[in-house]
Amino acid sequence: MKFRDLHRPGDPLLLPNAWDYGSAAALAAQGFKAIGTTSLGVAAVYGRPDAAGATKAETIELAEALKDLGALITVDIEGGFSDDPAEVSDLVAGLAALGVAGVNLEDGRPDGTLRPIDLHQRVIAAALGHGVFVNARTDTCWLRTGDTRERVDAYGHADGIFVPGLSDLDEIAKVAASTPLPLNVLYQPGGPTLAQLAAAGVARVSTGSLLYRASLQGALATVLAIQGEPAPQVPTYAEITAMLPG
Repeated sequence: MKFRDLHRPGDPLLLPNAWDYGSAAALAAQGFKAIGTTSLGVAAVYGRPDAAGATKAETIELAEALKDLGALITVDIEGGFSDDPAEVSDLVAGLAALGVAGVNLEDGRPDGTLRPIDLHQRVIAAALGHGVFVNARTDTCWLRTGDTRERVDAYGHADGIFVPGLSDLDEIAKVAASTPLPLNVLYQPGGPTLAQLAAAGVARVSTGSLLYRASLQGALATVLAIQGEPAPQVPTYAEITAMLPG
């Protein structure tokens, strides 16, 4: 089955995100047909800042390591690690040669702004044509800036659209209905369930950094239990990024 065929509105693909070979292998062994990577997890493994274009080599290295797991792999390449569409095209072509099934391309920038729409449109176009599913991510909700509908419309030439931080079911349903592209949202503990997201027309639900953060919570809970201390909460994205080099 092709990766794009797993994106079914109303019957969404649950996409777990791995951060190293071991986590991806465990997910593949559990039977997940498709696995994504998480930029936060990769950055943390290598002691790099997240979403700052600092993990290009590490991201490629991980993609190469995962190619023989038997699962479809989609790679978080942040903003493509460049504003030059030609460089992004070369990157995606190289990942395609490794057998990667998909990439995420985000428009958010480290300074909290969004990449200009016309530039991100060109970056998306450059990533297409390599046989890789291009999931265009807009960080309007994540960064609380810009117009989500405008960005969703503008990225209509991609293979899929990803709006992390979108959590209101009514708004999710409206966005899903507004685009012919399969809509990807980020699962959030305490937010809509997988069944509710399916009913809203979502085609893909990603876990993002959640599994990585939960793994840290599990490790801390285990060692603290040895000392007779209570388990901590799952660390937030902000708490993890605050520990990483700037």
